[in-house]
Amino acid sequence: MIGVGKIKQYSNVLDKPLNKGKQEVSLTAFAFLFSELVQYNQTQVDNIAELERRLEDAGYAVGARVLELLCHREKGNRRETRLLGILSFVHSTVWKVLFGKVADSLEKGTEHEDEYMISEKELLVNRFISVPKDMGTFNSGAFVAGIVRGVLDGAGFPAVVTAHFVPMEGQQQPRTTILIKFSQEVLLREARLV
Repeated sequence: MIGVGKIKQYSNVLDKPLNKGKQEVSLTAFAFLFSELVQYNQTQVDNIAELERRLEDAGYAVGARVLELLCHREKGNRRETRLLGILSFVHSTVWKVLFGKVADSLEKGTEHEDEYMISEKELLVNRFISVPKDMGTFNSGAFVAGIVRGVLDGAGFPAVVTAHFVPMEGQQQPRTTILIKFSQEVLLREARLV
């Protein structure tokens, strides 16, 4: 019965191991915190575009930290070097850690070679936000777009990432699409690696 009932004591929080299983946050706590983030930023801006930019900036900081954490936990401090690898990492691993499931779809744009889309039928950050009629085009998915941009920039794949509502046939609620438009340097690097 060695070790039964004993809990290892750590003298410093930095000594604790990172791979400690699933750490989940209460959905209610997240909804309240995110609502406060949106309300605070709403008081600081004059228009919807500026509010979405501020939410994206807040998400960017989260994305950079999520990348560092997941690279350490999941990949043994290795990062993706290929375009499809990083997109798959964001679509599956990052999404699962943040939202508890893989994103609904990952698609390549048909009109432009440098565009990819991650779609979600009911994005968690849009679930708890009621948008007043005077802010009709506001999409709080800009926060998630910022997270995706933070992950991609941190991994060396600079991109412009935006969130858009896309109407779905037969559905009252539109789906949210995170549009990723990679910079030219990423496409040139990818072409060299092939």
